[in-house]
Amino acid sequence: MNDLSSTPLQPQESGLGPVMSPIRSAAPAVQRHPAIGEIVEISGGGARIRMGAAGLKDLQKDSDPSVALSGQVGSQIKLQSGGKWLLANVRDLRMEDGGFITAGIDFLGEGDEDEQTGRLVNFRRGITSYPIPGDKLYPVTGSDLKQMFAADDRAHIEIGTVYPTRDVRGALYIDALLGKHFALLGSTGTGKSTSASLILHRICDEAPDGHVVMIDPHGEYSAAFKSNGEIFNVDNLAMPYWLMNFEEHCEVFITSSGADLQQDRDILAKCLLAARSKNRAAEGIAKLTVDSPVPYLLSDLTTAISNEMGLLNKATDTAPFMRLKTKIDELKQDPRYSFMFSGMLVADSMANFIGKIFRLPSNGKPISIVDVSGVPSDITSVVVAVLARLVFDYAIWSRNEPQRPVLLVCEEAHRYIPADKTSGGQAVRKILERIAKEGRKYGVSLGLITQRPSDLAEGVLSQCGTIISMRLNNDRDQAYVKSAMPEGARGFLDAIPALRNRECIVCGEGVAIPIRVAFDDLEPYRRPASADPLFSELWRQTGDEDAIVGRVVKRWRNQGR
Repeated sequence: MNDLSSTPLQPQESGLGPVMSPIRSAAPAVQRHPAIGEIVEISGGGARIRMGAAGLKDLQKDSDPSVALSGQVGSQIKLQSGGKWLLANVRDLRMEDGGFITAGIDFLGEGDEDEQTGRLVNFRRGITSYPIPGDKLYPVTGSDLKQMFAADDRAHIEIGTVYPTRDVRGALYIDALLGKHFALLGSTGTGKSTSASLILHRICDEAPDGHVVMIDPHGEYSAAFKSNGEIFNVDNLAMPYWLMNFEEHCEVFITSSGADLQQDRDILAKCLLAARSKNRAAEGIAKLTVDSPVPYLLSDLTTAISNEMGLLNKATDTAPFMRLKTKIDELKQDPRYSFMFSGMLVADSMANFIGKIFRLPSNGKPISIVDVSGVPSDITSVVVAVLARLVFDYAIWSRNEPQRPVLLVCEEAHRYIPADKTSGGQAVRKILERIAKEGRKYGVSLGLITQRPSDLAEGVLSQCGTIISMRLNNDRDQAYVKSAMPEGARGFLDAIPALRNRECIVCGEGVAIPIRVAFDDLEPYRRPASADPLFSELWRQTGDEDAIVGRVVKRWRNQGR
């Protein structure tokens, strides 16, 4: 780096300490604030700057919060180059001898200077000309930030207030946000669920005829979308088992492993095709396969298995056949699985099921909340796999129809797309990874919500064009998110551990430039049921415990709510 002592800063009469003279092109009447530093070294995406420590401390007394924070980590500064104003984000600070502070900055974008006022106008991302060492730096004002963050004519939603201002609104561009997927990240307790509800409510308010499907693993979001969404759980989901493809059938019906696994798969494939072919709907299908979503009776499947077991020319014992039959009978008889394996679900209800889940038509309720908290844990991943695959397959097979894009939102996404490839639930992992890579081509958008981004499969987070990161307490998670972010956002990302609750850093396609936003307050009736219990208050309450325990035990035994 250049010898910082070789170009001494000249103090101003303003009392700001060691600061630079304003550049000549800026009229004194327009440039209210004197320069606060200068460029000392330039690189491709950023630069090193030098500022006067006393001048920065005096700036903190300014009534404009944007000016007061200029030069601090995570704040913005501006400089003039080639007749344009360049905006940059401060990444780090370091004290040097002589009362000077050096800092690394990342360039954000540039704007023109209005000839009449000298203010920043027409701000845009990226820069076309680089400054040179010696160019002067100035604090960014509130009016500059309004120009930087002002939403243009593209469809957008406002989610909060840009830090450190009090009135500049933070906006997300809907088409860029959804067209290239997004991820909402944050440790437990940072307000992640409420923030997710806020974003989805804003989207639904903007598009009341939209199509949103949300997988809710904890039953939190039903309370948030009672007024503008349809709520589905084990009581009313009625998901037909025959919608599963062959791989999903294997995850549910096959319990073996090792050498027996392939043998069981072969038997199931042959018998499943035989069962599907018995349905009238299969008569007109020339290319019927085990994956074809054709209704079939579970009794036809078990009959086919029994027939295969009774053939004299088989070279195997009866164990694999009995394993399959036993598992199928178990699912049919267990009331916990009745939402999927009920004998009433054999009718051809595919069109009706897709219409109600995908909100086609929406009838003023554009979002479906699929509460899977009551689904037995051993088939939860299969239920999510079926829903995700139906979204993707519908988009593929409707390409010649008027397009109806669908947004699929997965809460606790690390459960379904884990970094560990050897864990269960391979069907859901494959389909969500495919949607992440190919979904935007077909009009399928993916929203991932997780508290452990480092547990997500490698590459999935990098497929998300917009990343909304709340506070992350784990070092591994922080490093993982930083590796997926664009270079220009590094200064913002260093602030992730210091974010307050319900604050976030937004980077990527959905915003004009990286921003730090404090989320708006959400109306109480639109909030999810995710509030933390207040032990200090609840433990003071007593009475009626015997009746409470009795009612709980009754629901527990009946497996109902």
